[in-house]
Amino acid sequence: MRKLASFVAMALAVAVCWSAFALSARPGGRPLAFALLSGATLGFVLQRSRFCFFCHARDWFEARDPRGLLAIVLAIAVGSVGYTVIFGSWLPVPQPGRLPPDAHIGPVSWALVLAGLAFGFGMVLSGSCISAHWYRLGEGSPVAPFALLGTAVGFACGYLSWNQLYVLTIATAPVVWLPHYLGYGGALLLQLVVLTGLVAWLWRGMPNTSTARRPVPAQFAAAVRALFDDRWPYWLGGLLVGLIGSLVILRIRPLGVTATLGSVARGVAVQHGWIPNRLEGLDGFAGCATLPQATWMTPNALLIIGLVAGALAAGLASRQFAPCWPTWRDAAGGLAGGVLLGWGAMTGLGCTVGTLLSGTMAGALSGWVYGMSLFFAVWSGLKIKRVILP
Repeated sequence: MRKLASFVAMALAVAVCWSAFALSARPGGRPLAFALLSGATLGFVLQRSRFCFFCHARDWFEARDPRGLLAIVLAIAVGSVGYTVIFGSWLPVPQPGRLPPDAHIGPVSWALVLAGLAFGFGMVLSGSCISAHWYRLGEGSPVAPFALLGTAVGFACGYLSWNQLYVLTIATAPVVWLPHYLGYGGALLLQLVVLTGLVAWLWRGMPNTSTARRPVPAQFAAAVRALFDDRWPYWLGGLLVGLIGSLVILRIRPLGVTATLGSVARGVAVQHGWIPNRLEGLDGFAGCATLPQATWMTPNALLIIGLVAGALAAGLASRQFAPCWPTWRDAAGGLAGGVLLGWGAMTGLGCTVGTLLSGTMAGALSGWVYGMSLFFAVWSGLKIKRVILP
């Protein structure tokens, strides 16, 4: 069975590479090929390092294990350096009124705080963030399909409430990009200082974690087995996620995992008359674009396909592909949490990857506000959950 799983994983990797090669040969297909390969790499990294915003936050709040949150901090730090170099070449002088193209820099208002709170509670209910549900779909998770379906419904709910929120607060909310005020160097320095402070604060938990070192494999075959059998170190996951985020924005758009799902939800909702045809100002904001697409062959769609394929290959190779029949609790928690995830991602113009990760890397205040809101929701949601379900 192990050999069969390894063979299927290898066949899947070959299929992804062949598909990317075929796409690159088409006119305008190179960005699509890059998106597919980037997604597959990201899915493989997420699965092997178990990179999940909710799980990492839960480990800290419940067990004072800081390694996961330190990995997120490392990803933001690496991405911030990469984004600064890239933005500096695109827009040498960060003049007020001008923003880097497609950067996830959104308006800061109480609606953004509500979005972060909704997303955080959605993570507690469903057990993961949206990016983790995508890669766990490749592991055969019984919750992920329901959570992603609920996310699509949540997006539709977000579209339904968008015009009211836009008129009340979003239309007049400031779009704050730190380099406008501090320059590239000052903004990067400020972010690194804040991140260093977070590291110093989180590091207090390190003595409570296992410090035992695994022996270094002595043979190449053993090293290869360790690559697939053992969970990758937290820091390696954070480093690679930050590097992938920088490479993706260089070739296509900022990293995000909700645009395709949001586009499908919007197209279906408009077609059935469930939401207004006109969503005030929405398509003028940067973030995880949700315009209905004429074709499914978009960079974001192929990135998601690659992500699931990469996670599936990693899960098969590591014997962590374990599909099982969902329980009613799996379905209910996934759907309810997914609705909150979708509403929060739509209203916040992205999820933990799009708004939090890509936003903070870009030096957007919106990314920091969204992140603080959702982590507060996770902390309070876990406390409430312990009271209701001791």
